[in-house]
Amino acid sequence: MSKPTKLFEPYQLGPITLPNRLVMAPLTRNRATPPGMVPGPLAADYYSQRASAGLLVTEASQVSQQGQGYQDTPGIYSKEQVAGWRKVTDRVHAKGGRIFIQIWHVGRVSHTSLQANGGAPVAPSAVRAKGKTFVGGTFTDISEPRALELSEIPGIIDDFKRATANALAAGFDGVEIHGANGYLLDQFAKDGANKRTDSYGGSIENRAKLMLEVAKVVAAEAGPARTGIRISPVTPANDISDSNPQPLFDHIVDGLSALKLVYLHVVEGATGGPRDIAPFDYASLRKRFAGAYMANNGYDFELATKTLAANEADLIAFGKPFISNPDLVERLKAGAPLNEWDKATFYGGSAKGYTDYPTLQAAAAAE
Repeated sequence: MSKPTKLFEPYQLGPITLPNRLVMAPLTRNRATPPGMVPGPLAADYYSQRASAGLLVTEASQVSQQGQGYQDTPGIYSKEQVAGWRKVTDRVHAKGGRIFIQIWHVGRVSHTSLQANGGAPVAPSAVRAKGKTFVGGTFTDISEPRALELSEIPGIIDDFKRATANALAAGFDGVEIHGANGYLLDQFAKDGANKRTDSYGGSIENRAKLMLEVAKVVAAEAGPARTGIRISPVTPANDISDSNPQPLFDHIVDGLSALKLVYLHVVEGATGGPRDIAPFDYASLRKRFAGAYMANNGYDFELATKTLAANEADLIAFGKPFISNPDLVERLKAGAPLNEWDKATFYGGSAKGYTDYPTLQAAAAAE
């Protein structure tokens, strides 16, 4: 590799020194062990294999049973889940890695079969998302949600607080709040899903309130220097939309910056799709946020190098390339070819397509 790049330079993220600026983005893999939704030994293998990333961010983990939206996604609300995650963090730390857990509540993006007593998923408003969830080994229509009562919202905030305490007990270096991709916090923020007329609906300030309240309690529990958040201003993922996202997210980011969160993780464009799906000034968010700006969506070595050189981001999150390349950092450094991923093994299954992708070293030894 001859091209100079900041990608492999260290970065000081709060109290943590990252050896490089590559972040493994959160990636749902649906391999937790039912019925307790506990991450198992394969998860410890998977994350420890990728410990050379500057920072690992785990797959999203639900803060409660109600927060689950897909089969076999791990939680962080039970003692068994904490114990399972502790084995993951111990393995990652033994390899010299750094790992945050992403915590979520999916809101309306769920199915009655995953909810207590077959109940309806919850949402800011009873607006059904046009989309699919993954249950019973197949993709199926999202269920009709019910609107959360005002009296239920403090309990959800407490679930995020408890999940954060559990994450620290499990040995994580920090927590990333999932405020993106059409899940609960994003649903409250965006007027396509939020039709409320109370103090959590209507104005930008009201719709942003839940995301900022959750960020406040998580930062108070973990410390702001160990708290990040992911947002996706214009993604259409999970049938989410907002009529005017720029002022909404300018306001949200102002509030997040005031809380002194350590990083802002931004999905630029459509999640897993076009980066230019809608006009949006991401530079505005970077200017408004006092912490690190983590750019995500469609980045390769060239775009990452260009973005860092232009000081348009501090960290770059890579998703699918990390699935099939446990040694992605080493491959990019060497200018080596990347393994192709097998989309058929993304969601659910066992070691195949999860922990069996070869490193450069293993591939050379096998020749």
